[in-house]
Amino acid sequence: MSPRPEEEKMRMEVVNRIESVIKELWPSADVQIFGSFKTGLYLPTSDIDLVVFGKWENLPLWTLEEALRKHKVADEDSVKVLDKATVPIIKLTDSFTEVKVDISFNVQNGVRAADLIKDFTKKYPVLPYLVLVLKQFLLQRDLNEVFTGGIGSYSLFLMAVSFLQLHPREDACIPNTNYGVLLIEFFELYGRHFNYLKTGIRIKDGGSYVAKDEVQKNMLDGYRPSMLYIEDPLQPGNDVGRSSYGAMQVKQAFDYAYVVLSHAVSPIAKYYPNNETESILGRIIRVTDEVATYRDWISKQWGLQNRPEPSCNGPVSSSSATQSSSSDVDSDATPCKTPKQLLCRPSTGNRVGSQDVSLESSQTGGKMQSTQTTNTPNSTNKSQHGSTRLFRSSSKGFQGTTQTSHGSLMTNKQHQGKSNNQYYHGKKRKHKRDAPLSDLCR
Repeated sequence: MSPRPEEEKMRMEVVNRIESVIKELWPSADVQIFGSFKTGLYLPTSDIDLVVFGKWENLPLWTLEEALRKHKVADEDSVKVLDKATVPIIKLTDSFTEVKVDISFNVQNGVRAADLIKDFTKKYPVLPYLVLVLKQFLLQRDLNEVFTGGIGSYSLFLMAVSFLQLHPREDACIPNTNYGVLLIEFFELYGRHFNYLKTGIRIKDGGSYVAKDEVQKNMLDGYRPSMLYIEDPLQPGNDVGRSSYGAMQVKQAFDYAYVVLSHAVSPIAKYYPNNETESILGRIIRVTDEVATYRDWISKQWGLQNRPEPSCNGPVSSSSATQSSSSDVDSDATPCKTPKQLLCRPSTGNRVGSQDVSLESSQTGGKMQSTQTTNTPNSTNKSQHGSTRLFRSSSKGFQGTTQTSHGSLMTNKQHQGKSNNQYYHGKKRKHKRDAPLSDLCR
């Protein structure tokens, strides 16, 4: 699911079309990209975040909305002005590519956050791989939108940074570390051991945990830290996770993923009946055929010079597709079907684990070795299919089943890591922290 060059090219064309309309209205305005597209941590169906800097007495939301309709940049029914929101924005869907775009005015924090993310990505090379898998994991369970109580991209990124900052193994942050082990440990920490009731996350000064009781002393009477308290490194006093009221639902999903993956890499996994037909990452991650077809269409339209013509009839499973929900505020929603998708014949199945690079893990004598295999959309090799349980969020919890095809446990290049039993079987993972806070994660 890593971004492809042709997808970046397509998105830049969308930005240029919108920027030309803005420049026609206000020649001196400055248009900047922020968010996941700026940092490179976007999924194929993620939105584009733009901010317009200029001098206005009142934000010109309706002026720009009228101009976008006039130039037919966006679908007529997709342009919406949210002028009552905390940060007023214009939401639209590009009429040709179906890419969703959010436009705000004179908001500095988004650009600063993008720069912070890029700095941490340079410091921790594993972050892009870890975050992309986690974003897809939350997306398919409808837990990726703050609007619906889920965890937004910025909160998820800061959780991953804290996880690496406080990791007990020094080799956890080196480039050739075992990404699969780190993914399981992330799920173990935030799905089992992290104390959401008493503990908050702090990124500044090398990272630490903070007692919520201490945070509450500095808050106004009647206020207390949120369930998922994450201190904003760019704005002290701002709780990044305050709107994630479904944090316990996310915790439950992380716990499920830890159980599934730790079983998949356990010594007895080779005796499972579906062990040979099912990938490890494919047990918790899936990509719908609709998204795969959309990516094929992008490759055909923008990638002819660099990539061979994609096949639209790659290996798929025979189960019925369970599509990710979409709303007006989706940032990573599955695009709707349009006439352009008829260029490729769609299927009703799910395509699982169609990462550009896949990694399968096996265990020999207590050690897990990771070998890398290349996987492209137009491979002629057909994958076998298996079935597995898959959570999906609902008002009653997580449930559902789906079938999976080929996929694998994390993208990684030529690495080999030890898989000691303590990482998977019951022993708690300890983080370094100040002595007074030693019980925060118990």
